[in-house]
Amino acid sequence: ELDILYLSPERLLKEDTLELLKSIKIALFAIDEAHCVSEWGHDFRRVYQELKILTKQFPNTPKLALTATADEKIKNEIIKQLRLKDAKVYVNSFDRPNIKYEITERDNGHQQLSQFIKKNHPNDAGIVYCLSRKKVEATADFLNKHGRTALPYHAGMGSAKRMEYQKRFLVEDNVIIVATIAFGMGIDKPNVRFVAHFSLPKNIESYYQETGRAGRDGQPANAWMAYGYKDVVLLRQFITSSHAGDAHKRVLNNKLDSLIDLCEQSSCRRQTILGYFGEELDKACGNCDNCLNPPEKIDVSVPAQQALSVVHRTEQRFGMMYLIDVLTGKDDERIRKNAHDKLKVFGIGKKETKTRWRTIFRQLITHQ
Repeated sequence: ELDILYLSPERLLKEDTLELLKSIKIALFAIDEAHCVSEWGHDFRRVYQELKILTKQFPNTPKLALTATADEKIKNEIIKQLRLKDAKVYVNSFDRPNIKYEITERDNGHQQLSQFIKKNHPNDAGIVYCLSRKKVEATADFLNKHGRTALPYHAGMGSAKRMEYQKRFLVEDNVIIVATIAFGMGIDKPNVRFVAHFSLPKNIESYYQETGRAGRDGQPANAWMAYGYKDVVLLRQFITSSHAGDAHKRVLNNKLDSLIDLCEQSSCRRQTILGYFGEELDKACGNCDNCLNPPEKIDVSVPAQQALSVVHRTEQRFGMMYLIDVLTGKDDERIRKNAHDKLKVFGIGKKETKTRWRTIFRQLITHQ
């Protein structure tokens, strides 16, 4: 006899599986990760929309749809797509007050990650997320060489090795797992003291879900992220090359833009995260980097004018990094070929570092 049967949507929808289920008494259908039904969601899977067949074939069996990352629009979409008639909606707070949020620009690679761990979590268990398998392996290797037990985890590894490392992470103390997003579903280790993103996640939903694996015991935990402009470029390429339709690609790009805004802002991070999911926090949280150490505000009127000038004089045809190269007077064949080394704006921004210029451009975009 079975008390609980776990099935993927693909397996559930097979004709022989549906026939089997009809032959037994089902007490409840629970659909986890229900946000996957929505084309407006961050993790759309078309097969989830086919689960509406459950309402047709099992009209008298209760259905429960569960998700940790749904705004008002997606909640309504779940009800509509799954044909949940007269559905009751129960919403818990998205706030995880024990988690401290910190986001910084990546500038010296692994050293930043190492310093964060040594300062805050010298003997704690944690998760480090990276965007690529190569980066996972390199980061785990770096941490191991610097005295920590760090285990890589990604889809390119054999299933036996992944299971071994997952088990070690769950039962051993002080282990760090370095992983792609392949790691995390169903993981419930209560004393994870930190989640570090060493690459930009895809969107705020992914960021919230992944950081939420820290501090499940209610004790203080850290969500730390170091992001770089190359992450944005790579994620844009992923979206462009995906098989999603144009409308869904626009949704994915908009969600990435919202995450970039979160990274670039100077106000309370928690208020923005909760606001994204439709929840209001009356006052600043006091437990994020911007609340604890408010960013210095400086007058960048002149650099901002220079930035807008180079956009105009290059006829609005080039990306941010190219424009920064023009402003800083880089000796570059492409710039010479376009005769942009002859422009009045060529080299006028040498006083600012490239990192500062990236910040200025992104702030202009964020606050346009």
